[in-house]
Amino acid sequence: MLLKKYSSLYLILVVAFVGSLMNSCNSEIPVQENNSILVGVFNGEGASPVCVIETMEALRIDSGITAREISSADIMNGTLAQLDVLIFPGGSGSKEYNNLGELAADKVRDFARVDGKGLVGICAGGYLFSTTPDYHSLQITPAPDIREYYDRGRGLISFSLNDQGNEIFPELKDYDSLFIQYYDGPMFETAGHELTVLGTINTDIATHEGYPHDVSPGKPVLMNGSYGKGKYFINVGHPEATAGMRWMVPRMARWTADKPLISYSEQIIRPQINNKAILFYSELVSFEKENFWNLFHKDDTVVIQSLQNLHSIRSRPSIRWSIGLLRHSSWDVRYKAAQYLLETEYTWSISDIEAACKTEQNEEHNALLQSILDELRQLVN
Repeated sequence: MLLKKYSSLYLILVVAFVGSLMNSCNSEIPVQENNSILVGVFNGEGASPVCVIETMEALRIDSGITAREISSADIMNGTLAQLDVLIFPGGSGSKEYNNLGELAADKVRDFARVDGKGLVGICAGGYLFSTTPDYHSLQITPAPDIREYYDRGRGLISFSLNDQGNEIFPELKDYDSLFIQYYDGPMFETAGHELTVLGTINTDIATHEGYPHDVSPGKPVLMNGSYGKGKYFINVGHPEATAGMRWMVPRMARWTADKPLISYSEQIIRPQINNKAILFYSELVSFEKENFWNLFHKDDTVVIQSLQNLHSIRSRPSIRWSIGLLRHSSWDVRYKAAQYLLETEYTWSISDIEAACKTEQNEEHNALLQSILDELRQLVN
């Protein structure tokens, strides 16, 4: 009887202990697969949902990386202890900091400074890492950003890497000019500050009337450095949203995690597909809007021409607009949309193209869609 009593008590204690573990911190802890690099992508208020999706998709390029989204609540619940790298995507740096709050912000700093882990800031993440006076931020990098006229515009901008940048991105060393999507990213003032600039902006970004010119040329596009025991990396543009350059995201994550900088396939590394800067002045904004509305046109040829127009100006949102066209009544439109998604490497659309394949009745058309689907699947691991 005594043995039975103690056995029952032991069972109760075990169940209670397991239950407490499950209830004390309801966040899902990422499972490490084959000693992969565990990367978190911040998804709290201020992080653009689109930027979160595109950053997660870019990380899928690398089979050695396991990625998951991370909230401020996850940070407070101790999830950072499971990660190697934390990425802050585009959106609003000040709103991301506000969502972190002082306690989670301290945990992020300690994640790099004390624990020796990696931090990556993309666009808004760069603002978040800055030491700009009177701007609430994590203050990771010693350089402030120029707050005046900070919303300089958007478009595809030109940049060049220096020797230090070519060491991290050797696949780009033969290119004098490279191109990346940009959306109001920070302009850092580096004079008098100790940090490593890896590349600089070539394009004069000032798309609004009255904004001063000749501010952006020569400003850093890529920076990295040490923060206590850890490392940080900043990209003022949006590699995750730039076809041919998305692989830069897992490369930055690997560098901050002190892991080997592996290369990727030629399907992924395609800097040659962009060859000129395209800034969205008011006329181009109007052209983009006009072509968006033409996606609803009754004439299929107009819809297809509008997709081509949008691609020619490297319209970033038009990639997402084309997903709905996979469900257009016209096969020609459906096929053009699928081709556009492949050309722009938009792997998030894989489930939509899978659905299109399941519902496509014509065998020949189905085979063409399946071919596009197979190529998109090859872009992720």
